[in-house]
Amino acid sequence: MKPVRVGVLGLGTVGGGTVNVLKRNAEEIARRAGREIVVTRASARDLNRTRICDTQGIALTADPFEIVNDPEIDVVVELIGGYDLAKQLVLSAIANGKHVVTANKALIALHGNEIFAAAT
Repeated sequence: MKPVRVGVLGLGTVGGGTVNVLKRNAEEIARRAGREIVVTRASARDLNRTRICDTQGIALTADPFEIVNDPEIDVVVELIGGYDLAKQLVLSAIANGKHVVTANKALIALHGNEIFAAAT
């Protein structure tokens, strides 16, 4: 079975930590999920900044829309914060048939109904 390909939007503290957890626990996650889950792309505002995670094997971009529009990405993990750009990205990902995971409480509080409606 082919792996689930994940695109992470934001490589700050939360995004970098998410990449670390997914890489460190890859075997156990794959065992439980029944297939490998691999971060293949990630976006960050500053591509030259030092990261808290290993980005080897991850295609980096400064344009998060490249990820939500990438037909090879199965799951988008939105971790950029805020709500205007995050809303646009999440709605675009949903429109492109992707699953979306977010830790963005402000986004859900302000636009949750619209996002949930788009996802159904």
